[in-house]
Amino acid sequence: MKNGHGTPVGGGRISFPTPETMTEAQREVYEQIVSGPRRTLVGPLRAALHNPELADRWQRLGQVLRFETSLPTRLSELAILVTARRWNSGLEWTIHASDATRAGLAADIIDAIRLGEVPDFAEDEEGREVYAFAGQLVQKGDVEPETYAGIVSRWGEVGAVELTAVIGYYSMVAMTLNVHRIPLPEGMTSSLPVDPGKLAEIPGTDA
Repeated sequence: MKNGHGTPVGGGRISFPTPETMTEAQREVYEQIVSGPRRTLVGPLRAALHNPELADRWQRLGQVLRFETSLPTRLSELAILVTARRWNSGLEWTIHASDATRAGLAADIIDAIRLGEVPDFAEDEEGREVYAFAGQLVQKGDVEPETYAGIVSRWGEVGAVELTAVIGYYSMVAMTLNVHRIPLPEGMTSSLPVDPGKLAEIPGTDA
């Protein structure tokens, strides 16, 4: 009889439901995920699927924040990378570093964030503002008035709401990946330097 559980794999702390072990409710959510823009079940949704209602709400929110905001993908991915770096989430970093590259974020900016250095945004004021917003939020739980005003001036209040939600959502993703030790997909490795037990500093984000 199906119980909706799989077995722990790849050093993870938690079992993952598989198509062979899923309950009817889990299978329904699984089919929605793999038929959508993600096309595959990876990362935190593998754990969330233990509660199919949670997984369903999770994937719907994630789809909006990843694919349907008014922010350019390049800037959303920049905010996600800052978030992944802060929480030392190797899986989140690895997936979204590739996404950021495809979205047009410069390789030297990605590498600077990975190494804990201040990126050189040159004339990219949009990137500089998003980096400051994300860095301040994940480090202090708030952003400086000037930083907030800059995002609202450029992207409107909806942009500020969306950017905050992206950072909050991917913080939840990173925590889920970390605490359950969810492994990277087969054939994928992380290049993110991690100091165990410590959060990463995001330099150069002061207002």
